Amino acid sequence: MAKGGFPGMGGNMNNMMRQMQKMQKKMEELQAELETREVEASAGGGAVKVTCNGKKEVLNIVIEESVVDPEDVEMLQDLVLAAVNEALRNAEDMVNREMGKLTGGMNVPGLF
Repeated sequence: MAKGGFPGMGGNMNNMMRQMQKMQKKMEELQAELETREVEASAGGGAVKVTCNGKKEVLNIVIEESVVDPEDVEMLQDLVLAAVNEALRNAEDMVNREMGKLTGGMNVPGLF
């Protein structure tokens, strides 16, 4: 057995390590870019709109005046909740889709 490694794997192992380091750098760059991207979702036919970023942070909520009814606060709460959850799902999907392009579809738990 070769000293400090596996027989016949010296050059291949070093090459693989360099490729992994390149991929890690690209992933870090992509994560930084995704943090600035925004996605939007709405509920109630657009009456409530929510914008999130790739860090899954809610950036903005817009509520049309027509859905603000003091007699039906529960409906407004439901619309806001639905729009926020959809926006967060959209952000998650965007991150997974873009990372999947970079990793070639490898699903490594905890990678991103």
